[in-house]
Amino acid sequence: MSERDVGLRDRLVAVGVDLVAAEGVQALSLREIARRAGVSHGAPRRYFPTHLALLCAIARQGFADLADRAAATTGSQGDPRARLTALGRAYLDFALTNRGMFELMFRHDLLESNELGLRDTSLPLFEVLVGLVTRAQQQQQEKPQSPRSDAEPRVVAGALWANLHGIAQLWGWGSLRLAAGADEVEPLLLAALDAHLGPEAR
Repeated sequence: MSERDVGLRDRLVAVGVDLVAAEGVQALSLREIARRAGVSHGAPRRYFPTHLALLCAIARQGFADLADRAAATTGSQGDPRARLTALGRAYLDFALTNRGMFELMFRHDLLESNELGLRDTSLPLFEVLVGLVTRAQQQQQEKPQSPRSDAEPRVVAGALWANLHGIAQLWGWGSLRLAAGADEVEPLLLAALDAHLGPEAR
């Protein structure tokens, strides 16, 4: 692929990223992306044989952004529980400030197709979560009379991720704010960590 082709391919993806942020997933038609990129409506087909392939390329940018935020927030050293809390905050903040992209990233048809290795892009972040849960569990078990769980770290990480994802979805819809009577998501994040890892002394 020539440098010009790479530039146009990247521009189509960048236009898609901007479009989903401004108008949501429903605006991501090939024709509209092409129009905003200043090319013919058939041009995207040269680089993305299907609409799904272009959507996956846009979603990959979302996962890259989320991974960068997570890395910047959690660092590589320090208390695992504090780093998990920071990761949870980053995840919820991303979900609530990038609702269109968040919806696109976890669309079942995109992940099922695994176009452009989309699952391979999303899974490393889950491995970060598993590692932090493993260390947090070890730390919790070292405390006298602390609650202990027999669940595997990967299972706990999966349950915690599902919990955070549910918080993000229900908060974004307005349902959780009404049902829980909460003014912010922070108490829900801390309650989720307590539920899956055991309470932390505060």
